[in-house]
Amino acid sequence: MELRHLRYFLAVAEHLSFTRAAEQVGIGQPPLSMQIKSLEEQVGAPLFRRTSHGVELSEVGQIFLPHAQKAVEAAGQALRVARQAASGELGLLRMGFTSSAVFHPQVSHSIQAFRERHPGLEISLSEGITEQLLAAIAGSQLDAAFVRIAGTPSEEMGVVELPAEKLKVALPRAHPLGRRKSLRLQDLAQEQFIMVPRGKGSALYDEIFSACQAAGFDPQVIQLAPQLTSAINLVAAGLGISIVPEAIEQVQLDQVRYVEIREPAPRAQLSLAYHRQSIAASRFAEHLRRALRQ
Repeated sequence: MELRHLRYFLAVAEHLSFTRAAEQVGIGQPPLSMQIKSLEEQVGAPLFRRTSHGVELSEVGQIFLPHAQKAVEAAGQALRVARQAASGELGLLRMGFTSSAVFHPQVSHSIQAFRERHPGLEISLSEGITEQLLAAIAGSQLDAAFVRIAGTPSEEMGVVELPAEKLKVALPRAHPLGRRKSLRLQDLAQEQFIMVPRGKGSALYDEIFSACQAAGFDPQVIQLAPQLTSAINLVAAGLGISIVPEAIEQVQLDQVRYVEIREPAPRAQLSLAYHRQSIAASRFAEHLRRALRQ
């Protein structure tokens, strides 16, 4: 039994006329009669009784009618859902982010706007470090992630770069340099640094290290923190200083002061990495590109 058999049956049941039903479905009356006969052979009983005025449903046809209607409606619904999934309107978008990305205003705004534009699409969020998130995208456990990488697109992974962020120095509040409005990188040459480790694909560590070297010194890294927010907590404990993206300043602790870095100052790069085979992720990437252009 094919879906067209059910549609032909419903057309005849609606009009109780093979002639009018044939006009509706766009085939000749003889082929329509043959299709109905084929359906009746599969059912094993007549679905219509011929009368002097046309046709009427048989007892079997009356019982078959609501089930045929549901089947055709279900097929139509399945097709609509499949088309919505193909266009990224339905499904699941598995989104990852680094701990610092959540503080970037463009991240929260883009996710919220995308959710409002695509209410039928479920978005799941998970936190991790850049190396783990990139591996999850490569392994198809995630569709996309906001990570601290420079633009390194590949055949499988696309990258959308957000505007580079200023970096600031996070200092213990009692630190003598904390009273200044701005600092040169050279002012930090004797300080003990708390940094996020250099992970595969992460650009932040190298950016800070290179900027310090350009200022004439190698930073004395005495502690590595798994996340930027962890680094801020270690700064609050007085273990050292850290250089962090400006958005991290939203993490307000009484024991921490953020001070601007004078130019030339390093920048932090936040990017969206996404799997090109994911329809939902590709649509989100295009949504983010439009938002950045605006």
